[in-house]
This record gives sequence, structure tokens and C-alpha cells, in this order.
Amino acid sequence: MIRLQGALPERYTSASPEELAEWIGSAKATLGGRVLLLGHHYQRDEVMVWADARGDSFGLSRTAAARRDAEFIVFCGVHFMAESADILTAAHQQVLLPDLNAGCSMADMADIDSVEEAWEALGRVSDVERIVPITYMNSSAALKAFVGAHGGAVCTSSNARAVLNWALDPKGTGQAAGDKVLFFPDQHLGRNTGFDLGYGEDDMVVWNPRLELGGLEDADVKRATLLLWRGHCSVHQRFSPGHVAAFRAEHPDGIVLVHPECAHEVVVLADHVGSTDSIIRAVEAAPSGSTIGIATEIHLVKRLADEHPDKRIACLDPLVCPCSTMFRIDAAHLAWIREGLLEGEVRNRIVVDEETAGLARIALERMLEIT
Repeated sequence: MIRLQGALPERYTSASPEELAEWIGSAKATLGGRVLLLGHHYQRDEVMVWADARGDSFGLSRTAAARRDAEFIVFCGVHFMAESADILTAAHQQVLLPDLNAGCSMADMADIDSVEEAWEALGRVSDVERIVPITYMNSSAALKAFVGAHGGAVCTSSNARAVLNWALDPKGTGQAAGDKVLFFPDQHLGRNTGFDLGYGEDDMVVWNPRLELGGLEDADVKRATLLLWRGHCSVHQRFSPGHVAAFRAEHPDGIVLVHPECAHEVVVLADHVGSTDSIIRAVEAAPSGSTIGIATEIHLVKRLADEHPDKRIACLDPLVCPCSTMFRIDAAHLAWIREGLLEGEVRNRIVVDEETAGLARIALERMLEIT
């Protein structure tokens, strides 16, 4: 997805960390409660130090919706997160993204045109009335709207099991919404959740949007229960069984925590698998003196290590790859956004049109009803 973010004025790019901190702090003091700054767990420390609330994407959006007194929501995350916040907040609130180029490579792997083409192709070989589209929270507002319009729901990494359970009803209670699920954009979360629900490898196929009928035969589509979009998180896909093996060789009593966006062969080796918030809680619950290896984004891992000095915490990937798009937001962009508000200029506002927002809201509310 192409986004247009111009270069910042030289005042910000040449400023020292101390100057940027002074400008941000001054603007914060002047603007007060009119501005709510949300910091995703993967953000830089120089940004998180100013956050009024920390959390994952959906949790922060709900925080924004609950703070009706805030006129401006500065979302230090990525584009789809700011869209979700705009969908859930009131009409008088404006959502700002400090850098428009802060996107999500996974979210961009499934666009509305490709999903609509896949839906049409599936309709030629299967009954789409019995296919439930499920989109991960890491997706555009347009995809959330598509799901809302076609009887599906949004899911998060913490409630994917409940949402897929609702869609397919593997326990046979008669409440299934359909016979198949088209799950996008992250194949790994879909596969890991499918295995967790008791489905086998033969029940799942990967849909490649670049190929005719997803690179599948008609029989594959008819046989499969879970149609998994060929998408992934560029950070979590880096982790391998070798990383886990190396950690366990050095720390036989160590604890391995893994995000469900990792490949299944990594997930099965973990002591705990869970969302970002779940990983944070697992670290907090671990006994003092524990050695913990974590398969998730490096900024969060380092922050957890700093906040828990009584435990040895490290990233399982020695190359410690950050979320490069989240990394775009820095103190310079934050100062630029804040000072713009001081000058009466709303910069980088994220707006979801009402039709799209209405349908996306249906999918989000359906998720909340399920969970």
C-alpha cells in the first residue's frame, strides 16, 4: 500500500534528543487532556516514555473509545491501528498517525481487491454462503468491512480460538456459522489456532492470492475446512526451531514464550504461546531468577528485560529484528505532530469513510459478542 509522508522540516530532523524531549513535554503540558497518546508495545522507548496508555492494537483502540474527553488521539502504532481507533471513537475525536509510512507488511499482504477476487473464485467451486470470512485485527478497515458485510468477524491473537470456534463449531453444538473459513491475512495464526482446535494438516490449505484459485485444485477447496491466506508477520516468521534449540541447549531450565504469529514448528516447542499481552503476563508470573527466551519483537523484549531486572530475558533471535514499519515513528515525528496541534494544525489525520466504518464496526462488534 502506498502512503505519502513527506520529509520532516529540518528543525526536527536536526534536533537533539534533549530538544525533542523539551518540545514534546512543553506541548504535552499545554495541550493537557485534549490529547491522548497511545503507545503500542513494539514502539521505541523514546516514544513510549510519553504514552498515556500502552497496549496492543485493539486494546488501545478501545482505550481511545473510552476516553471521550480527548479531542485528539495520537496513535503511535501503524496504519491499521489508527483506522481501528477512528472506527471506534466518537465523531468529535480525531485520530493522528505520526508517520503515514508506519504500515504493517502483514496487513498489506491482503488487500480488498485480492480478497474480493478470492471470494468470487471460491464462489465458482463452493457455496460461499457456508464460508465464513475471518480477518485478523492486523488488516485494513476495508477488509474488516468486507468481513462485516459477509457474515464474518474480526479476531485478535488472544481470541482467535473463540472466533474460529464460533465460525466452525468443532464441538458439534449446532451453532456453526459455516462449513469453511477463509482466514486472512496471517496463515500462521490461522494454522496454529486450527491445530489448537483439533484440526489436522489435511483440513488446512494455503491460499496464494497470486495464483488462480489460490494455487489450489477444486477438490482442495471442497475438502479443506480452513483456507489460510498466504501472509505472515515479517518479524515473527524469522523465528525457527533452531532458535529454540539453541536457547534450550544453553538454558535447559529456561522458559520459552512464543507469539502465535510464529510458524507452527516453533509454536509446538514453546512453554507458553500467546498474544503480546499474554507474553507480558507470563513474564510477570515467572519466578524471580527465571531465564526467559521470547519470540516476539525486540523493543518489547528489551522493555520487559528492563522492567524485570530479577529475571534474565532475551530475544530468541540473535539478530533481534525490529518491526521496521513501527520503528518509523520516533521522537521527531511525535514532536512534529504535537507542535502542529499547538499551532492549530491537525497533521496526518486518519479518516475511515462512514460506509466502511459502519461495516467494519459490525465485524468488530460481532467479535465482542463472540468473546
